[in-house]
Amino acid sequence: MEKQKSRVLIVGATGKLGHELAKASLNFSHPTFALVRDSAFADPTKLAKLQSLSEAGVTLLKGSLQDEESLIEAIKKVDVVICAVNSTQILDQKLLIQAIKKAGSINRFIPSEFGLDPDKVQISGMDYNFYSRKAEIRRLVEAEGIPYTYVSCNFYMSCLLPSLVQPELKAPPRDKIKIYGDGNIKGVFVKECDVAAFTINTMDDPLTLNKVLYLRPPGNVYSMNELADIWETKIKKKLQKTYVSEEELLRIIRETPYPDNMLFVFIYSVFIKGDQTYFDIESSGGLEGTQLYPHVKYTTISEYLDTLV
Repeated sequence: MEKQKSRVLIVGATGKLGHELAKASLNFSHPTFALVRDSAFADPTKLAKLQSLSEAGVTLLKGSLQDEESLIEAIKKVDVVICAVNSTQILDQKLLIQAIKKAGSINRFIPSEFGLDPDKVQISGMDYNFYSRKAEIRRLVEAEGIPYTYVSCNFYMSCLLPSLVQPELKAPPRDKIKIYGDGNIKGVFVKECDVAAFTINTMDDPLTLNKVLYLRPPGNVYSMNELADIWETKIKKKLQKTYVSEEELLRIIRETPYPDNMLFVFIYSVFIKGDQTYFDIESSGGLEGTQLYPHVKYTTISEYLDTLV
């Protein structure tokens, strides 16, 4: 007899990833709930998303990360909690963690990370506490003894890839391209809907209990030189390459005001320091999603770039 599917609560279901998580949860036949603030119903864009999710079968529960009573009430209806709030709300998960602890019924909590591993990045003091806040949430989850999985998907494809890592552009270059560093350090890009599919697969998997699930899908791990080569092949044209040194990139970061400099900080982290790929996943105690779940189909970088030609 097939095991009953876990009931899932999505926090942040009106965001881009949260919306994909809710859809993926339904696609994999999980009873799916979304915690929704009252203010979301007054926002036309968010309301449209909520209506589509509700029509698809998601149960909407009113509540917020500032209201512990509403959190406990929602948590008691489910087995798994997935949080996908944006980076400015990372520390707002503290009350959610407290509520999960009090409810005492959650089999798995997946906090809002979905980027680089905050315990592995090598840019201390440069990121305006972007990663230290995520690490703080990790330590709190662990201290409370809450069963967890951290999902480290690296870059979303919607971040930097549409411009081929050219922050000043909105589309891929057709004539010239800046390559950061020597262009040989690899980065990882995964489409949001694919991140969601891997996340839903991992939440009931005993192998990923209290582990980090990394995503480094074959076909999605490339250096800037390789990205330029792929794009040149697709547009049948050579690009004029300008190499930006580490020192020059650090100068750009210093001279560009926050938060506009954060894209350059991410580029420095990934394509200079190698923060997505410098470590071996297995020896660091983590697991890789495409190896665990080979049945999950995902969009490759080449396929994504085909849509931009």
